[in-house]
Order: sequence, then C-alpha cells, then structure tokens
Amino acid sequence: MSDTLKVPTMAECMAEGRQPEILFWVGSAGSYDDRAKKITRAFVKILNKANVDFAVLGTEESCTGDVAKRAGNEFLFQMQAVTNIEILNAYEVKRIVTACPHSYNTLKNEYPSLGGVYQVQHHTQFIEELIQKGKLKVERDSAFKGKRITFHDPCYLGRANEVYEAPRELLKMLGVELLEMKRSRKSALCCGAGGAQMFKEPEKGDKDVNVLRTEDALETNPGIIATGCPYCNTMMTDGVKAKEKENDISVMDVAEILAQSQNL
Repeated sequence: MSDTLKVPTMAECMAEGRQPEILFWVGSAGSYDDRAKKITRAFVKILNKANVDFAVLGTEESCTGDVAKRAGNEFLFQMQAVTNIEILNAYEVKRIVTACPHSYNTLKNEYPSLGGVYQVQHHTQFIEELIQKGKLKVERDSAFKGKRITFHDPCYLGRANEVYEAPRELLKMLGVELLEMKRSRKSALCCGAGGAQMFKEPEKGDKDVNVLRTEDALETNPGIIATGCPYCNTMMTDGVKAKEKENDISVMDVAEILAQSQNL
C-alpha cells in the first residue's frame, strides 16, 4: 500500500482502545495477486474518501478455506476457518466487507455453523450503501459516461447469494451504457475459476470456459467488461487476451471504475 492510503490494522485499533465499524477482509487474491491488489487499492481509496472507520487484519488474516472446501478437503477448510473465527471473535468483529465473492460466501454462509456469526457484505453492496447515506458522491458526468460496459455476474455473488443489483446500480449511477449478456443474472455462465478450478488445468475439451464466457461478453460489443470478483477478473482478462482484444477492451472491477470516476 502506498503512503497516501490509510489502512489501519485491527491490532493497531485494539492498542488505541477503539473498535472500527468495519473489518475489510482483503482475501488471498487481493493480498497476493498483483492484478487483484489494484482492486484492493481502489476499494481502500473509496473507503478513505468516504471517511469510513475500517481496519484490516493484516498478517493475522488467513485464507477463508474456500478453495480447500471446494477441492474436497473439509478438514483443511475447518482448520483455516476455526483459526480465522478465533481471531475475528477475539477482536469482537461484527461487520465484514470484502471485494471477493468467494470470501463473502464462505464468511456469510459457512462460518456461522463453526461459531463465526457476522454481518457480511460484498464491496459493491457497501459502496451503494455509502452513496445512499450521502457519504460518497458519484458524478453522472464522469469519464465513464456513455461508455459501453457489460457486467459479468460472479457465481458466488449472483447465483449463490442473489446479489445482482448492487454492482449494476453503481455502474448506472456513472451514466454508462449498461449492456446485458445473453446469459446474465440467474442464467449467467461461470468464468471457469470457481470451485477451486482457478488452481488447476482445465479438462480436455474444445474450448476453455473462460473463452466461452468472454465470447458472451464480446457479443455485447463492450469497451469494458466489469466484474466484482478477482478470480473472474483474471479469467475474463485471459479470455480477452485469447481473443486478441486486449487493446480494445478493458476488464475492470466495479470498485476500480468507481475510483477512477472520482479521480481517486
């Protein structure tokens, strides 16, 4: 993180005797993947701009265990989950926001049965709330006004948790031309990364899933493919490269689009 970004840790807050309103769960991709780090930075810029009282776990944050669980290693998942829950509960965390739908789904739906009960939001939901409360202002006459943008629904945000409107509403606020793919919302096609598929080679076939999904996006003739998941971002970016369209089409997270529109 650059010096201009304010990113306090929960340990620092605890030492000062204060409890931040929000825990920003960065996630493995947002912490280690160079491309996903840009999404993390964009979201932190938005949090700073809106003066949100938040903190991160920093080095105390570990993987949620999503990948282990999807790959069939329930034992490893529970070990990772219980470790995280002990830390979260020790800090008396009540509310978590994350830019990763995989972390969102796991924290929201799979941690409660292990003793980790929190209010969990996707970053697009939280940003929409900031705008509705007047803490963040969005200009319709931004650099993105009239831009052709199609939104790819992440599986763990859309079908798994029925969050369809928040990311779309944020894009509409910027005055973009929002284009829907033929497969969207409940019928959206996976980018090919979910269920731990991100970390293995695809099975034999005549086309990779991410290329097929990119073709769905290209049919809308977009200038930008927007998404709300670091995994989807990687897969769609690879798909755009496979189609040799990287000079014409950008793949961006909704938070990055919003941060750019605000010149953050």
